[in-house]
Amino acid sequence: MIKEFKEFALKGNVLDLAVGVVIGGAFGKIVTSLVNDIITPLIGLLLGKVDFSNLFISLNGSHYATLQDAKAAGAATLNYGLFINSIIDFLIIAFSIFMVIKQLNRFKRRQAEVKPEVTTKECPHCITSIPIKATRCPNCTSMLEGTQPAHS
Repeated sequence: MIKEFKEFALKGNVLDLAVGVVIGGAFGKIVTSLVNDIITPLIGLLLGKVDFSNLFISLNGSHYATLQDAKAAGAATLNYGLFINSIIDFLIIAFSIFMVIKQLNRFKRRQAEVKPEVTTKECPHCITSIPIKATRCPNCTSMLEGTQPAHS
């Protein structure tokens, strides 16, 4: 069972997945920081100095200056500002992944467009595949059209 687990864990796909998850987690932190620390403050500034992290509705009817004050008082809140941050976060990550996939698909298309070199042809007499430079079919021994017989 341990041997089987080692084979599974050390397969290329599993290691690739593990690396992808770790890098994805780090990328997610970078994007979250980008959204929380750069993008939403700029949007908030453009919208009249709005702080998205403090946009909330207190469900108990009381007014609180900040979300932290409401949480300290134990009030239930609808945190729509944090939800807006999460939407922006998601859109940036989705767009980044879209761009990566688009580039990978473009690369795959280019590889598919490269045609492999033709190294065989079909014998017109016995319809078998033979090397392209052959002058006589090795299967049926027929002389191929357009070739001169070899003189010995």
